[in-house]
Amino acid sequence: MPPEVHYARSGDVTIAYQVVGDGPIDMVTASGSVTHLEVLWEEPGYSRYLQRLARFARLIVFDKRGVGMSDRVAGVATLEERMDDLRAVMDAVGSPRAVMFGQSEGGPMAVLFAATFPERTTALVVYGSMVRGGWHPDDPNSLAIAPTRADYERLVAEREESVRREWGAPLSLSVLAPSRADDPAFAAWWSRLLRLGSSPAAVIALSRMNREIDVRGVLPTIRVPTLVLHRRDDTDVPVGEGRYLASHIPGARYVELPGRDHLPSVGDMEGLVGEIEEFVTGVRSAPEVDRILATVVFTDMVGSTELARRLADRAWADLLARYLSRCQLTIDAHRGRLVDTAGDGVFATFDGPARAVRCALAFVRAAQDLGVEVRAGVHTGECELDDGSVRGIAVHVGARVAAAASPSEVLVSGTVRDLVAGSGLTFEPRGQHSLKGVDGLWTLFRATG
Repeated sequence: MPPEVHYARSGDVTIAYQVVGDGPIDMVTASGSVTHLEVLWEEPGYSRYLQRLARFARLIVFDKRGVGMSDRVAGVATLEERMDDLRAVMDAVGSPRAVMFGQSEGGPMAVLFAATFPERTTALVVYGSMVRGGWHPDDPNSLAIAPTRADYERLVAEREESVRREWGAPLSLSVLAPSRADDPAFAAWWSRLLRLGSSPAAVIALSRMNREIDVRGVLPTIRVPTLVLHRRDDTDVPVGEGRYLASHIPGARYVELPGRDHLPSVGDMEGLVGEIEEFVTGVRSAPEVDRILATVVFTDMVGSTELARRLADRAWADLLARYLSRCQLTIDAHRGRLVDTAGDGVFATFDGPARAVRCALAFVRAAQDLGVEVRAGVHTGECELDDGSVRGIAVHVGARVAAAASPSEVLVSGTVRDLVAGSGLTFEPRGQHSLKGVDGLWTLFRATG
C-alpha cells in the first residue's frame, strides 16, 4: 500500500506530499514533469526505487502544483513558486534541512533551491538534469539534439502535436525508458500516470517554460556538497548536461553511470541509488532482494515448432500476436502481472492463487478459440523480486508443473489446491510427480473450473 497522502499549504495552493521511511537524513525529491503520488506506487519497479531511497533517509516526495494530486492551477508555476512549495512541504513535516534530490525536470529547481537556501540544504544530488532549455547554436548539448534551430523547432512542433493527439498513450517511453518500452504492463502504467498526472495543455505549457530555463549563472554560487549523476547514453537528456553541471559547481562529485534509460527506476536502479546512499551517508549497503509470497503461472504452446513450420512466417507471427494479446488482457482482468513472454510461452504472477488458476483456465480457452492448445502450471511460493525480475524456487517449480501438464490442461501444485478452499474451483488428482531439478515427489491436481 502506498504511504498516506498529506497536504501542505503554500499561499493559496495545497501541495500533496508523502513521507516514506524514518531514516536519520531527510531527503526531498523534486521529480520529473508528470507525477501522481498514488499511481507512482502502482509500478513495482518505481515502488522498489522509492523504498530503496527510504532505507537510508526519511524520504519526502510531492506533486508540484498543477500536477498529480496537488491543486491544478492556471498557467505554469515559476521556479520561485516551486521553491515556495518545497519549503511549505518541509515545514509541514518538520524538516529544517534536507538533501535536495533533483531528477530530470526537477533538477534546475533543486539547483536553485540549494543556491538560495543553503541553510536548509544538507546536500544537493542531481540526476539526469538539464542546465538550460531551448536550442543554442554555441551549445554542444543542443547540437546533440538537433543540428540547426529549424530542426529543433520542427522537433518541438512534432512533439507538441503528438501530445495533443496521443496523450494517455505511452508517449516518449522509447526515449525515457527504452529497456522497458516493449513491456505491455509498464506501458499501461505509464499511460495511466500521464492521464491522471496532467493534461496535454498543461504539459505543453510546462515544456515551453522549461525551454526558457537557464541555471548556468547559479552554478558557481552553490556551496553545499553536490553529487551529479548521469547515465552515459541517456536518450532523453544528453550526458553533456551532467558533465557541464559537475564542472561548474564548486567541488561537485560527478558519477557517470552506464545505461540509456532516463527514468531513475529503470535500468541499474541499485547502482544509481547506491551512489546517492554512499554520498550522503558515507557507506553503501548491500543490495536487498525483496521476497514475497506469489502465485506463478506458466504456459507453453503445444506443438508450436511444428505449427510455425506449417504456417507462413507472417501467419505464425499474427497468430502468436493475437494469442499474447488475449493473454495480456486476461492477466489484467485477473489483476496479475505479465513477467515474460519468451517465445510462445507466458510467465505471470498473481497476488491470489484463485485468480491465478482462473487466469490459467482462461489462457487454455483463449488458445482453443484460436485453434491451438496450451498447457499451464500454477504454483504458490516465495519469490525474489529484483529490478523487475522474478526468481526463486517457486518460479522453477511453476515451470516444471507446467511441463508436466497435458495439452489444454491446467495443473496446480498441492499448495495451490489447499489455498483456494471455498473458491468454487474444483480439482482432480493427477498423482505424484518427480519435477526435474526439484527434490522429492510433488502431488499435482488438474484444475477443472
